[in-house]
Amino acid sequence: MNTFFITGTDTDVGKTVATKLLLQRVNKFNKSTLGIKPISAGCEITKDGLRNEDALVLQAASGIQTDYQAINPIAFVEPIAPHIAANKHGVEINLHDLQNHLDKVRELKPSNLLIEGAGGWRLPLDNNGHYYSDYALQNQMKVILVVGMKLGCLNHAILTYQSILHDGLECVGWVANQLSSNMPFYKENIATLQKHLNCPLLAEIPYQQSPFEQIEVTESFLEVFA
Repeated sequence: MNTFFITGTDTDVGKTVATKLLLQRVNKFNKSTLGIKPISAGCEITKDGLRNEDALVLQAASGIQTDYQAINPIAFVEPIAPHIAANKHGVEINLHDLQNHLDKVRELKPSNLLIEGAGGWRLPLDNNGHYYSDYALQNQMKVILVVGMKLGCLNHAILTYQSILHDGLECVGWVANQLSSNMPFYKENIATLQKHLNCPLLAEIPYQQSPFEQIEVTESFLEVFA
C-alpha cells in the first residue's frame, strides 16, 4: 500500500482539486484508490450530520467506495483553524484518534491511499505543540506538495519543502496548480521551482473553472503511483 500525505504551500491552493485529479488519473489503471480528509473545518449541517464539500469530492473520486465517516471523521462547522474550532466546542484533536482512524482505513486495503491535509505543513493540532505534520511523520508517509502558483509561491514552496525534509520525510513530488489565467512569468516560476525542489514535478493543473477536470501528468507521476 502506498500512502501519500497531500500538503500545500498554504490554505486554498488546491489540495482538494489536486487530490481529486490524482485519484481520477490513478483510477484509470488501478481501481483500489482511496482519498480521505481526516480533519475538516467549514462543514454544512445536514440530516446525516456534518458534511464537508472537499471530503465529499474525495469520496466520489475514490476507486473504493466507503461511508463518509471513513473519509472525514473529524469535522467542524466553522471555517477556521481546526484546533481553534475544537477548543470552541470543548473537544480535542489528538494523534491517537487520527492513528486509530488510519488503522481502520487501511483495513480497506487501497493500493494508493491519498490523505489530504489541512492548511499548510505546520498546521497546529492542539495547543500543546503538536502539528498535523507529526501525523505524517508518525506513519512515515510519502509527501506530495501542492504549490498554488501565484506571487510568493517560490518562498512558500521552498520553505515547505525544506521543512518536510527537515522532519525526515520524503517529498516524492510536487503538483503545480495554476490559480489564475494570467500569472506573470508562470513558466519561469515553474523552472525556478524545478531547480530548487529536489523532487519531480508530477503534474500541472491548468487554470480552469469548476468542476476541475484537467490535469497534465509527467512520466514521474507514473513512477510514483506505479
